[in-house]
Amino acid sequence: MSSKDYHPPDTANAHLDDSDSDLDIDINELDPISVSRPASSRRGGNIREDRRGAHIPLRSLRMGGLRALSNRSRGHGDLGRDRDNDAEDLHGLLHEEEDINQSNTKSNGRDDARLLRGHHSRRPSTEVLRNLGSQIRLPSFLSRPNSFDPQPVASGDPAPEEEEHDPASSRTVAVGNVQFARFPPNAVSNAKYTPISFLPRTLYNEFSFFFNMYFLLVALSQVIPALRIGYLSTYIVPLACVLAITLGKEAWDDIERRKRDAEANSEGYTVLCFEKPGGGSRLMKRSPKSRSSKSKRSPLVEPDRLSDIQEEEENAQGEGQLPASEVYEVIKKSRDLKVGDVLKLGKDQRLPADVIILKSFANEAAGTARPMARVSGMETLLVETVSDPPIAQSASTTADSPGPTATPGNSPSADAAGVGETFIRTDQLDGETDWKLRLGSPLSQALDTREFIRLRVVAGKPDKKVNDFVGTIELLPKGYMSYDPHIEDTTGSEASKSAPLTIDNTAWANTVLASNATTLAVIIYTGPQTRSALSTSVSRSKTGLLEYEINSLTKILCLLTLTLSVVLVILEFGQANYKPDLEWYVKIVRFLVLFSTIVPISLRVNLDMGKTVYSWFIQRDAGIQGAVVRTSTIPEDLGRIEYLLSDKTGTLTQNEMDMKKIHVGTVSYANEAMDEVASYVRQGFSLPQSAEPQLITPSSTFVSSTIGIASRSRREIGSRVRDVVLALALCHNVTPTIEEENGKTITSYQASSPDEIAIVKWTEAVGLRLIHRDRKGMLLQSVDSGKPVVRVRILEVFPFTSDGKRMGIIVQFLDGSQSSAASKDGTGEIWFYQKGADTVMTSIVAANDWLDEETANMAREGLRTLVVGRKRLSVQHYQDFRSSYQEASVSINNRDSSIATVVSEYLERDLELLGVTGVEDKLQKDVKASLELLRNAGIKIWMLTGDKVETARCVAVSAKLVARGQYIHTVAKLKRKDLAQDHLDLLRSKTDACLLIDGESLSLLLTHFRQEFISLAVLLPAVVACRCSPTQKADIARLIREHTKKRICCIGDGGNDVSMIQAADVGVGIVGKEGRQASLAADFSIEQFCHLTKLLVWHGRNSYKRSAKLAQFVIHRGLIISVAQTMYSIAIKFEPEGLYKDWLLVGYATVYTAMPVFSLVLDKDVDENLANLYPELYKELTSGSSLSYRTFFVWVAVSIYQGSMIQGLSQILTDVDSPKMVAVSFTVLVLNELTMVAFEITTWHPIMIMSLVGTLLIYLGSIPFLGGYFDLSFMMTVGFIWRVAAIGAISLIPPYAVKLIRRAVKPPSYRKVQGI
Repeated sequence: MSSKDYHPPDTANAHLDDSDSDLDIDINELDPISVSRPASSRRGGNIREDRRGAHIPLRSLRMGGLRALSNRSRGHGDLGRDRDNDAEDLHGLLHEEEDINQSNTKSNGRDDARLLRGHHSRRPSTEVLRNLGSQIRLPSFLSRPNSFDPQPVASGDPAPEEEEHDPASSRTVAVGNVQFARFPPNAVSNAKYTPISFLPRTLYNEFSFFFNMYFLLVALSQVIPALRIGYLSTYIVPLACVLAITLGKEAWDDIERRKRDAEANSEGYTVLCFEKPGGGSRLMKRSPKSRSSKSKRSPLVEPDRLSDIQEEEENAQGEGQLPASEVYEVIKKSRDLKVGDVLKLGKDQRLPADVIILKSFANEAAGTARPMARVSGMETLLVETVSDPPIAQSASTTADSPGPTATPGNSPSADAAGVGETFIRTDQLDGETDWKLRLGSPLSQALDTREFIRLRVVAGKPDKKVNDFVGTIELLPKGYMSYDPHIEDTTGSEASKSAPLTIDNTAWANTVLASNATTLAVIIYTGPQTRSALSTSVSRSKTGLLEYEINSLTKILCLLTLTLSVVLVILEFGQANYKPDLEWYVKIVRFLVLFSTIVPISLRVNLDMGKTVYSWFIQRDAGIQGAVVRTSTIPEDLGRIEYLLSDKTGTLTQNEMDMKKIHVGTVSYANEAMDEVASYVRQGFSLPQSAEPQLITPSSTFVSSTIGIASRSRREIGSRVRDVVLALALCHNVTPTIEEENGKTITSYQASSPDEIAIVKWTEAVGLRLIHRDRKGMLLQSVDSGKPVVRVRILEVFPFTSDGKRMGIIVQFLDGSQSSAASKDGTGEIWFYQKGADTVMTSIVAANDWLDEETANMAREGLRTLVVGRKRLSVQHYQDFRSSYQEASVSINNRDSSIATVVSEYLERDLELLGVTGVEDKLQKDVKASLELLRNAGIKIWMLTGDKVETARCVAVSAKLVARGQYIHTVAKLKRKDLAQDHLDLLRSKTDACLLIDGESLSLLLTHFRQEFISLAVLLPAVVACRCSPTQKADIARLIREHTKKRICCIGDGGNDVSMIQAADVGVGIVGKEGRQASLAADFSIEQFCHLTKLLVWHGRNSYKRSAKLAQFVIHRGLIISVAQTMYSIAIKFEPEGLYKDWLLVGYATVYTAMPVFSLVLDKDVDENLANLYPELYKELTSGSSLSYRTFFVWVAVSIYQGSMIQGLSQILTDVDSPKMVAVSFTVLVLNELTMVAFEITTWHPIMIMSLVGTLLIYLGSIPFLGGYFDLSFMMTVGFIWRVAAIGAISLIPPYAVKLIRRAVKPPSYRKVQGI
């Protein structure tokens, strides 16, 4: 409804002869001060109070003032009507105003003169009206705090000061205006750190590990001269490098997150901006300073300006009332949107914030599309039927819809009732696949867009409830109201109108508009206060399980170091000729520094560099294109996953339904057999060639003749197919819309359920197309002939509910040959069609012997079954039902049960069973194979979804999450503790069952039986939780993690999965069709669910095994040199002197061994095909056998043996404290480490060979520069060579021989599969 159609309630009392009632002004506007006085003062006999209640025509105000000043009287049509009488009233009113405000007399006069004075040019009438309004003080409702004020802020006045809004209180939002309160910005942030918190948080995380704290203390000890051993940089630089690399990786990851957030926050949206009529600044709330005027009073009008007023009146009559504002559009970035902004949204557009829908109307393309011309005669065929449809129309919603919304067929727009309809997809918010119908409030839907600034929305405090909202919308009175002095009005001024707001008027952030309509909505919650953000947990820094395991091993090594230091000091004290030169505690600390290589600082450097390599491998893998590593600190955890928590919609399924199967009692059709159904439909809906137009009804007799000489059984099957296709084409809530894409006109369908759209698309595919639907009727077209073949009048619709699990419709068929009189007599056939779940339809349809069997067959295939039935109603039967139904609809008590009883009694009895349909929720690519592979890898899979119980069950079966024949134990709508205990007892006896539980029951169990439930649930092979809120998903992930202490992986694609992803040890996000929020918040981002198998089974396994081997080698490398140091200290009588000093110590851990050891990150024990063929190999890793206490102590034993052999033999074969001994032992040490790397490599890589050979050449080439440490002349002799060879052989051959024997006796699993 446009502004010119809108009339305030008080206009009904306006004088009928007043032709200018749309240009009125409330007298309250002339003196709001007196109105706002206390009631006692207003009752003091003030005569002005009686006059204030009525309305003064603005025309009378101007014309009366003209006559009073000029004593002239001119007639100009209606302009001269009652001119003398009005002049007296006006003159008295103006003098009263002057008496009250003598201090403002001069100032007001000057502005009045400026309003109408002008000798050379005329101002537009709209500007005249606007300026006049600016000189009249605001009425009382506008003088209240936080009330709407359409005046702009004066150029010299400061803007009103904004206060921080308290999020715990409700909010009042002025639509299209600047808000007094300050709300948070509408920016998405997945960053873990801020520039201020980065260093404190990262340093705390780093030094919370004992590993790093130990090295920090060692490095700080070197500042003290008495404790210093060698170069200070030997200990400081490695620690600084470790911290720099780790902090650099964290900073890089967070910068990348911020870049991706910036992309999302830069998405453009169309915002409506409101200005004063005729131009000027944007409308804002006025500051108190702008309420006063400093201009002088002059005569109201000049005598020669009557012609201007005459023109102004003519324009006003043609255009209606002056609009409250002028509207223009701007493009704003998502982050710049604010509370109160009015968004203009179109189809498939994502909501950037939580909004209230104000108005929705169909796009012009849909309203003017060519196919709609075929239904132009619809109304004439659908009138005068048995009864009018029960569409309740309130007085506030009976106005005509503006613009294209009045065209037929545009259901998502405003219909005749003035209610704007639009559908939204919420699967990114709550996981539900059904589209949700959303409505504009009748108060705003019927309002011209230019009047939106008169709206005010009151909303509650921000909360997490995505399915609940309570608020109000208020329409403030116009600034220009009508007044008639001949009619007394005691109400003072027009009251504000208000209407309630519910969840049906909202659209939350991250939902997507699905309708082909333009929707106008006002933002009420932004940024962190949106429902989506409140349901999302705060990002946390994740640390891999390997880090914790190495931290534990580090504590053991440190304890070993401390023990060794104390033992050496005690042994020194036990010597006979002991003479202390240093305090005992100083010696212990010096020994601790000497043995600090036991806890190698390079371990963190190598592991962090390894993580970078693994991330690079993942992102460069052609088999999982589009994969992104967003958290590069936990790739090893991909190889330790034991529980996978998956979303359903968009993750396992595509959220696209496909009609797969239909059974008509004796014959089942699927796949290629659907062509036969199309043939039956083509024959059954072929109209005879006659001069008179015909329409088909279920009892049409001429149809069967088109089948020709077919057999009787074939005719019967054809008739049944025709009936079931007709039923499916009529029994739904689908609306066709016409869209234009790339210059082509296409028909699309809109409905709350994807199932219904799939069925209607199937009826079109077999030959019967729905081309028009509104609240009154439907029109079906034959695809083959292109002619309308079925027209029906919709009498009643019974929508689908979760409790009823069925939907029905009563229609009246219309024959094209019927006259209106015949239709009025009720000759059109009336049929009741119903479809629903087999569990409820079995008792409604007539007895049969095939329904249960066929629905069970379809359910085993994972299809969503619907049973279709029909019943013919006589006119009398329908009239009886209608009267009973209306009586039940208005009952105060037990209304729902009364309606259900009437429907059951009159309609839902002995329906004719037409058939059963099977609809498939299309799975993502290779989902079945992926889930099976992950199950074989020892991963327990839970499916968490916000969808319905039936939908979750079907997908679990079709995706093979539930094995064939596996028992599914369903727990739904559980409200009592005793029943919950019964379910738990039953599950204990069926630990091989699949548990299907809804959110309500889950909440009860977690509240009263938390530990009992989770300890039982983690043992089950599969769990399906439906109707879960985002918070519940995150709680489940945390609960499993805390209870089992195992690694949890969560995968999802929607905004409702972000909390779950962030709560998991490893979060994987799928790039969804509607948004990337889950992908941005996840640790790893992939494009398809099937990529997860390669991410876990291949990359995860390799990352973990490589890091485990790398960690053990680095520990071995540090431990062996510490054992050599111990042997040396014992030989020199327990003095804390270094064996290898300065460069030798640094070079050993870097140049001489780093590259060969690090090249182990390229090793792989099996190839990718074997890893996928034998996923059981992955199961071995979950126990952590690659890096356990057993393997750790094996490497400690090897290190002790090799270190003691190398140093002991070197000391025996040479002098103990001489450069010769250092040259022999260090050379053997380097060659031993290189050879050990070669022994451990399973699959050689060219880089490995290059690193080994290159490192050996570097060492040999550096020997001439090591004269300060070695005896170079001795190294050129044969004695040096044979000593190195002998000691090396003794240290290497025994460990390698033991390894070969163990591999032969008990080969590892990867050796077994390689031999197959």
